[in-house]
Amino acid sequence: MTNLTSLLVANRGEIAVRIFRTARALGLATVAVHSDPDADALHVRDADAAVRLPGATPADTYLRGDLVIKAALAAGADAVHPGYGFLSENADFAREVLAAGLTWIGPPPEAIEAMASKTRAKELMRTAGVPLLDPVDPATATPADLPLLLKAAAGGGGRGMRVVRDLDQLEEALDAASAEARSAFGDGEVFAEPYVERGRHVEVQILADTHGTVWALGTRDCSLQRRHQKVIEEAPAPGLPESLRETLHTAAVAAARAVSYEGAGTVEFLVTADGRPYFLEMNTRLQVEHPVTEAVFDLDLVALQLRVAEGAALPPTPPRPTGHAVEARLYAEDPAQDWRPQTGALHTLAIPGTVRVDTGFTAGDTVGIHYDPMLAKVVAHAPTRAEAVRTLAAALAEARIHGLTTNRELLVRSLRHPEFAAGQLDTGFYDRHLDTLTGDAPDPTPAALAAALAEASPGPDAPLATRLGGWRNIRSQPQTRRYTTAGTEYEVQYHPVNHPGIQVLATTPTLVTLEIDGIRRMFHVKHDANQIYVDSPLGAHTFTRVPRFPDPQDRTEPGSLLAPMPGTVIRVAEGLTPGTPVTAGQPLLWLEAMKMEHRILAPASGTLTALHAATGQQVEFGALLAVVQEEPQS
Repeated sequence: MTNLTSLLVANRGEIAVRIFRTARALGLATVAVHSDPDADALHVRDADAAVRLPGATPADTYLRGDLVIKAALAAGADAVHPGYGFLSENADFAREVLAAGLTWIGPPPEAIEAMASKTRAKELMRTAGVPLLDPVDPATATPADLPLLLKAAAGGGGRGMRVVRDLDQLEEALDAASAEARSAFGDGEVFAEPYVERGRHVEVQILADTHGTVWALGTRDCSLQRRHQKVIEEAPAPGLPESLRETLHTAAVAAARAVSYEGAGTVEFLVTADGRPYFLEMNTRLQVEHPVTEAVFDLDLVALQLRVAEGAALPPTPPRPTGHAVEARLYAEDPAQDWRPQTGALHTLAIPGTVRVDTGFTAGDTVGIHYDPMLAKVVAHAPTRAEAVRTLAAALAEARIHGLTTNRELLVRSLRHPEFAAGQLDTGFYDRHLDTLTGDAPDPTPAALAAALAEASPGPDAPLATRLGGWRNIRSQPQTRRYTTAGTEYEVQYHPVNHPGIQVLATTPTLVTLEIDGIRRMFHVKHDANQIYVDSPLGAHTFTRVPRFPDPQDRTEPGSLLAPMPGTVIRVAEGLTPGTPVTAGQPLLWLEAMKMEHRILAPASGTLTALHAATGQQVEFGALLAVVQEEPQS
C-alpha cells in the first residue's frame, strides 16, 4: 500500500478545482500548476501551493510534461493526477511520472498506449469480441459507402472529425481533418468508417483495481452534441432494453480486461436506431461527465481513483444505482453564431437550486482565448428522469450569468424540448432543431423598460428631493432611453410609461416590479459600466446604452471581414489574393480559438480587394482580415 500525502493536478480550471475538493476531503495537500494567463485563476487560488509554467499557450505550459514533473518535485508532491485533456492520455508522460518516483493517478502506461490510437484500439477490441463498425478505405470508397465519418486516430473531443456526404468532397475533407488532427494531437492519421445517421452515443463508466476487480458503473447517454462535442449527458441512458445494457456492460469489462486496465475509464459505443451497439473508443481517464455517474451510484470517482492508486481493493460488486442524473455544460459561446466562443469578463455566475455546480470560475474572472470556453457543469439528480430534467432546466433558467453570451438559453430549451423529454435522443438533435432552439428570442421591451426605470430610480438612500424629483409628473416632457441588445436598438419611454398593457408597481436600482397584461413580474437589474443586465422569468437580456453621439471610428468599409474573436489564422484558401473573385458563402480563412476551428466566409459574391491575414498570424478581436467588394446587382 502507498500512502499519498500531496497531490499535484496537471490540469486547470473546473477539473482541477473538482479534484482538489476531493483531495482536501481525504487530507491531501494540493498543488496547482498554471500558465501566465491563469496566474489568478480559481484553481490556483484554490490550491495549497501553485507552480508557474512560463508561457501562455497549452503547448508551452500544460502540455509540457517535463515542466509539470519538475513542478511536482519542487512542491513536494508525491502523486500526479492528469484530469482530462492535455496530458491525461499521454503514455510517455505517465511513464515519466513513474520514473520520477511519483504515483500516477491513472491506468498503466501500457493500457493508455494500447488505446491511444483508435485504429489500433479497434483491432484490439475485435480480438476481445467487442462489436465494431467495419472500416472504410477512403481510396476505394464508393457512393454506397456514404455518408462517411472521418476521425483522427490519435484524438478526441471532435477534433479532426468530418462527415462526408459527397465523394467529390472526400479529398478536401481528408486534408482538413488531417491538418486539424496534426495541429491538435501532433498526429495527422485519419481513418474512415460509416457515419450512422440518428445514432446514439452511449458509454459505460468502468473502474478497476490492481487486484483483478472491474466494475461497470452503468450507462450514460451523451447524444446531444455540437461539433461532435457533448453538451448534455445523463445516467442511466434512457430507454435501453435490459439485454442491451448487459451487452454494453459485458463489452466494457472485456475491453478493460483486454488491456489490464486500472483506475477509472470510459468505454464509448455508438448505438444504431435499431439497437445495435458498436465500439467507438476507450477514454483512459476521467470523463467530463463523470458527475452523473457519481450522483446515481453515490460515489466519488476521484476518491476511488486515489484509493486504487494507493493499492486498495474494490468490493467485489459496485453499489446499486438510484434515480436519474442529468448534466449540462454551460459554455461561453453563441450557438446562433456557429457556436462562436466568447471571451471577456464574467461579472456574475450564480446558479440557484439544489443542483451541483462544478466550475473553474467565479464572478470577476476573465474567460481568455487559450482554453475551452466551458464555464461550468450543472448537474441535477432526482428519483425520476422527468424530475431531474425539470430541476436542471429550472436552475439554468433562474441562473444569473452576466458579462458574456452563453448557451444557457439553448440548454433550457433543449431540456424542455418534446423529443428530449420523451427520451428520443440521437446525435442529430441539434442538426434538426438548432434554428428553432436559437430563434424566437423573448420580447426585450419589458426588460428594456425595467432597465430604464432602474437607471432612473435614485434608490431609498438618496435625498428626499432627489427621490421626488425623479418622479415629477410632467407628461409634456417624456423621458426616454436608448439601448441596443442582440444588434437591435430600442428606444424606451419610461416617464410617463407609454407601453400598452404594462404598469409600474415598484422600482429600485436593482429590482423593478411590473404588471404585464395583468400578471406581476419581477425584474432583477445589475449595472456594470455601460452594460445593464436584466433577469426575469421572461428571460435574460443584456443592454448597452446608446451614446448620444456615435463614434465615427465605429464605421467600417462595406464588405469588411473582421475577426469575430482573438485567435490564430491556421489556413488561407488556396490561391486567395487581392483581385480573386469569390462567391457568397465561400470559406476564405480559418481561425482557431479556444480549441475550436472557425471559418470566415465571403459575405457576398464579388472580388477580394484586400487580404490582411496570413497563416500563423495572431489576430485580435475586430481585426480587419479581408475586404470583399460585392458585385453590382443587375
